[in-house]
Amino acid sequence: MMEQNSEQDNRELYAILNLSPESSDEEIRKAYRQWAQAYHPDKYQNPLMKDAATENFQRVCEAYEILSDPNKRQVYDIYGMEGLKSGLELGSRLDRAEEIKAELERLKRRREHEKMVANFQSSGTILANLSMPQYLDGDGLFRGMAMTSEVQSQLSKRNVVGIGGNLAVEGHQGGGAANVVLSHQLSEASSIEFIASAGLRSLIGVQTSRVISSHSSATAGLSMSLRDGSLNLSNAWTRQLSETTNGHIQLMLGSQPSVAVGWKKEDERRTATAEVKLGTGPFETSARYTHRFSSKSHGCIGGRFGSSSIEMEVGGGRKLSKFSTVRWLYVVGLQGISWRFEFCRGGQKLIIPVLLTNHLNPMFATGALVIPASFYFVLKKFVIKPYYRKRNKQKALEKEGKTSTQVQEARAAAEKAQKLQQNVANRKRNKQLETSGLVIMKALYGSDTILNNLYSSNGTSFESTSGVIDVTTPLNFLVNDSGQLKLHEGVKKSGIMGFCDPCPGETKLLYVEYAHAGNQHKVLVGDYEELVIPQGIHRI
Repeated sequence: MMEQNSEQDNRELYAILNLSPESSDEEIRKAYRQWAQAYHPDKYQNPLMKDAATENFQRVCEAYEILSDPNKRQVYDIYGMEGLKSGLELGSRLDRAEEIKAELERLKRRREHEKMVANFQSSGTILANLSMPQYLDGDGLFRGMAMTSEVQSQLSKRNVVGIGGNLAVEGHQGGGAANVVLSHQLSEASSIEFIASAGLRSLIGVQTSRVISSHSSATAGLSMSLRDGSLNLSNAWTRQLSETTNGHIQLMLGSQPSVAVGWKKEDERRTATAEVKLGTGPFETSARYTHRFSSKSHGCIGGRFGSSSIEMEVGGGRKLSKFSTVRWLYVVGLQGISWRFEFCRGGQKLIIPVLLTNHLNPMFATGALVIPASFYFVLKKFVIKPYYRKRNKQKALEKEGKTSTQVQEARAAAEKAQKLQQNVANRKRNKQLETSGLVIMKALYGSDTILNNLYSSNGTSFESTSGVIDVTTPLNFLVNDSGQLKLHEGVKKSGIMGFCDPCPGETKLLYVEYAHAGNQHKVLVGDYEELVIPQGIHRI
């Protein structure tokens, strides 16, 4: 349904000329001549009327220029004005919808590529380890810090370079490293990366990835340490098990050979992961579950069990804005009890683990979980929610003001168009009155609630509101010489000359009262429905 409405909204040019999307070339030329004659600037001497005529005449000419060109019309029918503005040029070889679509997609990819080339992508992490036991012993609050940073740049369509580094300090010791990664896209299914690192971990390596099928991929890597010449080989295979689930196997050969088997399931509301790692080094198994309560908040619980550590964590996070997220985790394990605060903004991340105690005291463990959680819920109820309600209310008022301005401008443009139609509409109305033909007595376009009430009422009284616009003049203008009026199916009526959208975002209807052969009629039709009058079933 959304795709259909999008297609219908892209038919405004047909609405301007009051044409069906299936109109012939002759019908397009005939409609253009009618509208061009009505809006030609040379017909008006008054400067204000001349300016209004010029503005509407340009709209008519633009519609005719596109719809009278077979290639442009075909692009417009498929993609609307977006397709025409994208730079798509059709030649003799692009004579099918599939070819047009493929060419447009190619141009979209090219624009996205150009945008990517023009910008650098950066990411980084700052980790600040804090320790309360250390602080109480008089050794300072900071236990250690670490920083990582990387900048990626698209060198060409197939090549990407990444330059990064990291620094780490713990106690009185520290170190760092700088690395460069060059990625080359061999084909749509495979790529290769060359890696070089200097500093604390000096090494060179190469890694290649390949999509084996639509459900599986594989990665293989080889690296050599520049310090001792040792080699490390890695292999990983990923397989999509279902629409929301995938699994992976990773094999590491080197100084500490290991094999890891993992699983991940993700849908709109939840994410679950698990992994088991075996080898000559430490054994470890981990699991994690994240539940999204809404588009802005989530909760998570996880655990890790192995030969060197036992740890459990629980917490949650909230999205502050489109680019910012904050999260708090409570962690308890053999190493003690700690809090972990994370703040993410774009590609940057700040992580602050706070070690509260080295001892597993049940009372302290309970307090460390309950006190901050209670503080958060109190803060959320009395500070965060009132703040967001106030902010959303302010945004709604701003949006309402902006919409109101747009509606006022659209109404002004529609009134100008109706003034240009007035003489012709009056002439047609008088002619139809002489022959007891079709005369539009009242026509209103806008809010479905207002017009449904008006249609179902016995009377025809109407009080002016901001939700509708009077379109009596445009419809009298559109009555043809045979005494008939037709508005085409699938064409949004707000695009018709002399119409506008008086209530953006709401469902709209068209209400018409008309006289024909001495009888009164009325009809109510939807925004995209066809209207053909006169008809006997409309008789009151």
